[in-house]
Amino acid sequence: MIHYICDMKTENAKAQMRKGVLEMCILSVISNEEVYTSDIIERLKESELIVVEGTLYPMLTRLKNAGLLEYTWKESASGPPRKYFKITDEGLVFLEDLRTSWKELVESVDKVTIKKNEQ
Repeated sequence: MIHYICDMKTENAKAQMRKGVLEMCILSVISNEEVYTSDIIERLKESELIVVEGTLYPMLTRLKNAGLLEYTWKESASGPPRKYFKITDEGLVFLEDLRTSWKELVESVDKVTIKKNEQ
């Protein structure tokens, strides 16, 4: 029973950590090229970050409303036009700031969590 409770707590903590870095990961994917929503989901999935459309669409809208992304509609051979996302110049600056903050955070956490004999 204790193991089950610890597993649940661990999964919850991992989910919270993933949510915290998801924005940076999405911007990173979009910074490489103009992409369609399913491309973002696939790229994150390849990196073992599973994201569903119900999570991704609101985040893309927030990022667009903040001026960090923009989109264009493109015709699709297999159906209606598709919305393709592209990072803005402001988004690139924001992403670089996030990457710097992430590196600093990882270094700080490592200092606290890695045992001295593991360094």
